[in-house]
Amino acid sequence: MTEINRKIHVVGINSFKFEDLPIKLQNLFMDTVNIAVPNSYFEKIKSWSGNNLFNRKLFFASQSNDELIKWLRSKENDVILISRGDPLWFGIGRILLESFSKDELIFYPSNTCIQLAFNKLKIPWQDAINVSIHGRDSTKLIEALKTKPSNLAIITDSTSKSLEIVRKNLLELNLIDFYDFWLCEEIGFDNEKIRKLNLKESLPSDISSLNIAVLTKTKKSYSNNNLPLFGLNDSIFKTFEDRPNLLTKREVRIQILADLELPKKGVIWDIGAGCGSIGLEALKLSPNLDLFCIDKRIGSKSLILENSKRLGVEPRFIFEEDIIDTLNKRNLSSLEIPNRLIIGGCDKETKLQIINEIGQGMRIGDIVVIPIIDIQNIEELKEELEEKNFKTNLNLIQTYKSLTIASGMRLEPNNPIFLLKGKK
Repeated sequence: MTEINRKIHVVGINSFKFEDLPIKLQNLFMDTVNIAVPNSYFEKIKSWSGNNLFNRKLFFASQSNDELIKWLRSKENDVILISRGDPLWFGIGRILLESFSKDELIFYPSNTCIQLAFNKLKIPWQDAINVSIHGRDSTKLIEALKTKPSNLAIITDSTSKSLEIVRKNLLELNLIDFYDFWLCEEIGFDNEKIRKLNLKESLPSDISSLNIAVLTKTKKSYSNNNLPLFGLNDSIFKTFEDRPNLLTKREVRIQILADLELPKKGVIWDIGAGCGSIGLEALKLSPNLDLFCIDKRIGSKSLILENSKRLGVEPRFIFEEDIIDTLNKRNLSSLEIPNRLIIGGCDKETKLQIINEIGQGMRIGDIVVIPIIDIQNIEELKEELEEKNFKTNLNLIQTYKSLTIASGMRLEPNNPIFLLKGKK
C-alpha cells in the first residue's frame, strides 16, 4: 500500500483575524501553499495574503461538495481546509472521513458556535439538545421540539430560509410562547450580535448568513384573562415533560368535551385526570359544575392545582390515589354520583369495575366518555355500559398537523384514539 505523505489540515476558526490563531497554526499557514476556504467568508481569509508571507498562496473557494473533494485529491502537497468551530461537530469532518483515510487528516478544533453562544447567554449547556438543519431536512428539529427540551440549539442554513422554518414549526406545535428565541449572529467574530426575537412578528431583514438559534424555556406568568373560551392550547397546561401521557391533546380533548354535553350544573368525575386538562377545561366552560379529579400518579395533585390557577377554576376535590382505593374506602354517597364521567388512565379491568360500581347509580341523561387506545378492550367496555342501560356509540379520532419543512409542508399524524360514549 502506497504511503500517503501529504496531510489535510482541517482548521476550525472563531475569528477572521490571523493574529487570533495559535502560533502553531500561524506557522502552519506560513508554510502551506494550498488553502481551501468556505465561500461565505472566502474574501476575509484571502485578505490574509496581503502579508508578503502569503503571496504565493493558492486559494480554493469551497462549497463543501464534490468539487472540494476532487480539489483535495488533486493536491500532492499539504493542504489547509478552513472550517468553523469544531469540524467534527456537525461540520465538514464527517464528509472528509468518508473520503480520506484518517492518516491523511489532522483536525484543529476551535470552540463550537453553540458553546460560545451559551457562554455569551450565560446559560449552562450540558443538557442542551443540539440540532443541525444546515444542509439537512428539518425532521430532527421537529422530533426535538416535540420533546420540549429546556434548551435547544439549532445550526441553521441561510440558503433554505431555515429560521423561518423554525418559526413556523414553533407556531404549528403551539410552542411559540414556550420558548425565548435568541438569534446569535457571527458568534466569536467582530460583528457578533445576539438578540431576542418575538417570533409572533416577522423576522428581521438584516440577519447575517452566519447565524444560529438558541431556544430557552421561557419563565412566564400565566393569566387566564386572555384564554379562549374553548379549545385551549396544550402549552397552557403544566405537565411533566418526560410523561406526555399526563396531557390529553387538544384535538382529542375538544371532542371529549363535546361528547360530554356539559350541563350548567352537576357533578363531573375525571378519573385518570393526569394534569387535569379535561376536567379543568370542562370547569372553565361550565363554572358551576362540581369537579372531582382522581389520579394515582405521584405529583398529579400539584399539577392539577397549578393548572387550576392558570385557568382560574377550582375543583371541588383532588384525590391523588388509585380509583379502586377511592371506591373502597370512601362512601360514594358522600362523594356524589357523577352526572358526567371521564374514565381514562387505567386498565380494562379497572374501567369495568368503575362502570359497574358508579354507572349503575347514574341517572337518565348522564354521560360516560372513555378514551381508548387498545381496540381489544372496546367490546367488553361497550357491553358493560349497555348492561347498565347506557346507549353507546364509538368515535375514532385521527388527526394530522401540517408542519413546515424545507421542501414545503408535510402532514404529521397524531396517535388515533377511540372515544366510547355512553348516555343513559
